[in-house]
Amino acid sequence: MADLKIGVVGLDTSHVEAFIKLINYDDQKYHVPGGRIIGAFPGGSQQVELSRSRVGKYTDAYRDEHKVRIYDSIEALCKDVDAVLLHSVDGRQHLEQFDVISRAGKPVFIDKPLACSTADSRAIARLAAERGAPVMSCSAIRYAKGVAGLVGADQKVGSAEVFGPMAILDDYPPYYWYGVHSADVLYAYLGAGCRSVQAFHTDDADLMVGLWEDGRIGTVRGLRLGAWQFGCTLFTKDGAVHSVQASEPPAYAGLIEKVMPFFQTGRAPIDIEETVEVMAFLEAAETSMAEGGRAVELPNA
Repeated sequence: MADLKIGVVGLDTSHVEAFIKLINYDDQKYHVPGGRIIGAFPGGSQQVELSRSRVGKYTDAYRDEHKVRIYDSIEALCKDVDAVLLHSVDGRQHLEQFDVISRAGKPVFIDKPLACSTADSRAIARLAAERGAPVMSCSAIRYAKGVAGLVGADQKVGSAEVFGPMAILDDYPPYYWYGVHSADVLYAYLGAGCRSVQAFHTDDADLMVGLWEDGRIGTVRGLRLGAWQFGCTLFTKDGAVHSVQASEPPAYAGLIEKVMPFFQTGRAPIDIEETVEVMAFLEAAETSMAEGGRAVELPNA
């Protein structure tokens, strides 16, 4: 099978460097074959300082170092590629950009977060279905060694605790920046069906407590005090399983190993409805945190 031609939308995140090295360079230790990034649309968001300050640097690197063609529009890019990586760091742009990309009907991976609201996430899922544009979205941590695959498919997880770094930016919805990583891992083990969330915030940490419809409880602990490692504890009828993310392979490699077959087949390994609920979980958690920790039901937008 010939390599897929892959396009990138959004050159304002460090993820674009990690992805192109693992996809385009077969001398990389964790190279993932099957495609090649051949074009990119820089994008960028004036709302986020980390976008404004980085888009020029990564655009230069793609053009000059990686020899990738830079396009003036998303429409022009989509005409020349087989699949799209939507990397734009500002999740508030994702619906508008996906609206354009999805018209081509080609597979799209949307880097975390899917969007920064339940309403936008639901709209993306609806457009994907209406236009026959396969879509996948998740955090790389979902597939990180040491975090992924800790229990068998036949083992029910009765409760789960996930922890990891949770930086909060002044110019970004608080839990959608880093909280999305741990929340996505939580859903990888508990699945959809959360009814309500409570969230509590201090200078050093945040705690989200989700109550599932079937009575299971899942927690996310976001840390800002010297903790830069993701991990989880899972509780099953056979006992507790505790593990932390391994240093190798990089989480991006595990993610791309899932994205490449998705690009080739159009079949996502994650139901987009589950990802929409992860975004609803974060929205409810932000509301709870702002209101002193009261239980907030997940929105149904």
